[in-house]
Amino acid sequence: MTPQPLSMLDTKKSRLNPRVAHIPPSGIRAFFDLVSAREDVISLGVGEPDFATPWHICEAGIHSLEVGQTCYTSNSGMLELREAAAAHIEKFHGGKFCPQSEMLVTVGGSEAIDLAMRAILQPHEEVLIPEPCFVAYKPLTVLAGGTPVPIPTFQDNGFLPSIEDLEKALTPATKAILLNYPNNPTGAVISKELLEAIAEFALRHDLIIISDEIYLLLSYEGRSPSFAEIPELHDHLIMIMGFSKAWAMTGWRLGIAAGPYDLIAGMTKIHQYSIMCAPTFSQVAALEALRHGDDEVRHMQKEYDARRRLICHHFNRMGLTTHVPKGAFYVFPNIQSTGLTSQAFAEQLLEKENVAVVPGPAFGDCGEGYVRCSYATSLEDIREALERIERFVKQI
Repeated sequence: MTPQPLSMLDTKKSRLNPRVAHIPPSGIRAFFDLVSAREDVISLGVGEPDFATPWHICEAGIHSLEVGQTCYTSNSGMLELREAAAAHIEKFHGGKFCPQSEMLVTVGGSEAIDLAMRAILQPHEEVLIPEPCFVAYKPLTVLAGGTPVPIPTFQDNGFLPSIEDLEKALTPATKAILLNYPNNPTGAVISKELLEAIAEFALRHDLIIISDEIYLLLSYEGRSPSFAEIPELHDHLIMIMGFSKAWAMTGWRLGIAAGPYDLIAGMTKIHQYSIMCAPTFSQVAALEALRHGDDEVRHMQKEYDARRRLICHHFNRMGLTTHVPKGAFYVFPNIQSTGLTSQAFAEQLLEKENVAVVPGPAFGDCGEGYVRCSYATSLEDIREALERIERFVKQI
């Protein structure tokens, strides 16, 4: 049989996996493509600390390179780091995990979430995800073959899900709940009572809780509760922490996943074949952060708290009602009184006043009518941005 010429072959066949092809680009990054070409922009958009990584943490990473620590570590990460992380989790999150078998060092908290999804989900199994939520949660669920099930939350209930809403969303296909408190983008913190109720719901329905607690150390009204505090939940919990936010280590890309042996073993298999191990010098730096970084965390938390109070006061004063965040470093002002959509508000604010914020729908459909503003930037920039925003709102 004579082979067909290349021009006669079916060229309509997709070269991309449909899961990838149908996922929209990040709503945050898509908007900030518009920002990159402008000058004199004050950005309240990207969730990245404006502090440099503390010098002694950098020194530890640099020293590791100088002494030749440039080889692979264990797939699970340096045991010394896992032991320090286990002690940290017990102290601040209230849970006990075996560093040898129940912990995995990952390339940032985002990889940990990706690994958790791929390790637990079978095709079309469902994950309950309260929204507004971090932009990666739904795409990572889809890429793992699962189905994200959004649970809308609202300003009048503190952007927290109810057990009734979770029960209504439950189906025989439900496999897990993905939660993030303190929350990005709203700054909401879960109460101990609701946390215990969600834990009981998960145990009653044999669900896995994936708890992204990367902002837990950035809590402003007492320590935020952690799902790791509940011993009965141990075999149903994957807890994720990271170094990007509290220690200002975004570029070091270091996270920790903790959970029961079987789930961590499954995640480690995927990590083993796709990543091998997290960067060695980043692991050394993270170990230094856990051992000697508490003072810097407290300092940054104090600075964020002052900014939080300032930005919330001014947004509420100008009529953009704002839920006061109890954690993380974001506010989620309600801009419905302006009569603009979230996208129009963000675009016009950027065009007229050179202030960048993120449209709320980037974090889920129920984010319409809101914008996310990060206060992980200097007080000087925040004050100037607030003046520009107030001027913009008065002109609408």
